[in-house]
Order: sequence, then structure tokens, then C-alpha cells
Amino acid sequence: QEQLVESGGGLVQAGGSLRLSCAASRPTFSSGAMGWFRQAPGKEREFVSTIDWSGRNTYYTDSVKGRFTISRDNAKNTVYLQMNSLKPEDTAVYYCAARRFVIASTTSVDYDYWGQGTQVTVSS
Repeated sequence: QEQLVESGGGLVQAGGSLRLSCAASRPTFSSGAMGWFRQAPGKEREFVSTIDWSGRNTYYTDSVKGRFTISRDNAKNTVYLQMNSLKPEDTAVYYCAARRFVIASTTSVDYDYWGQGTQVTVSS
């Protein structure tokens, strides 16, 4: 069973930055796509970003384009989400997800494994 552990969340002022990390428990992580999703209070979980197995193809939801950057280090079994110019509307629990297939996906049902989530709070 794949295990994903997120870290890097916290409280930051608007305009600030955070870097989320997601460490996978097994080397097989490197064979699949990874994604970040978030869920704000009272809202459904939404797609944020995804990266394919090679790291060459990345996708973002419109609201974070130009501010967030996803990357991965397969040697460390880790995926990152660099978040810059944070806004109060970015406040949410951020979840890392992994899928067994190499192609990136923006759909949560395509993912096989999920982390426990890390809280990101952006104050105005």
C-alpha cells in the first residue's frame, strides 16, 4: 500500500510563499503521475495541479497559474508544490495524490492513493 505524507503547510500572510512536499513510501512512486488537490471549508475538493511520471508535463487550475509550480524528484520519491503570491482564497487543506498510471490527470477519481492533508492558511 502506497503511503503519502504531506508537509510544509502553515500560516502565511497574503503575498507570501509556502512549499509543500509529499513523500511517497515506495520507489514505485516514480512510475506514476502525481497531483495536488485542495478542499476549503464548506467546499468540495478541487484540483490544483498535476505532473506526469517524467516531470515534463504539468497542469494547473486557472486560479493558480503563474503562482504555483509543481515538480518532482523521483530519486527522493517526493513531489513538491511551490506556492507564491498566496491569496486568502488559497486557504484550504491540501492533499497529495498518486496514481499508478504515467499520464497526469486533473480528476480526483483517477488517483489511487491519498495523503492525510496539510493545512494552508493565508491571512489578509
